[in-house]
Amino acid sequence: MSYFVVLHGPLGSGKSTNAEKLARILNAKRFALDEVLSENNLDKLEPNSACIPAANFIKGLEIVIPKARDFLQKGKIVIFDGCFYHYEVLDYLIKNLNFPHYVFTLKAPINVCIDRDKLRPKTLGEDAARAVYTLVSCHNFGIIIDANKSLEETQRAIMSHLPKINN
Repeated sequence: MSYFVVLHGPLGSGKSTNAEKLARILNAKRFALDEVLSENNLDKLEPNSACIPAANFIKGLEIVIPKARDFLQKGKIVIFDGCFYHYEVLDYLIKNLNFPHYVFTLKAPINVCIDRDKLRPKTLGEDAARAVYTLVSCHNFGIIIDANKSLEETQRAIMSHLPKINN
């Protein structure tokens, strides 16, 4: 069964870590929206704005949606992870990929997000973590997952909402 998964949440909530592990478990294709934006020079803030414009996210999605559709049409699972600051970006993704989907918002306290960021090889810093947290944490899309737990516990919580894997 093909479907796509969206992992949304603030910086340091575990989106990328969980997406990478889910991709291995489910033999899925992962699209990291932050990487897509960066690789295509779309990760720029507008003057006097605290976040990347929705139009840039949509341009990023226009790059990956055809690839994702190909995987889904072949019966594969696709995983998207990113900070969805704008509802219209998630709405655009869902409307342009006519496949079953599961959307999750990962929730963790700001101090946990900051501490996790400090453990990254390339930290983004406390100010960035706080700014993204403020922008993203008010958007609760889909199923809320408590990400203030171990990776394994968070994975189990996500997997409990997905179709069972046939071995």
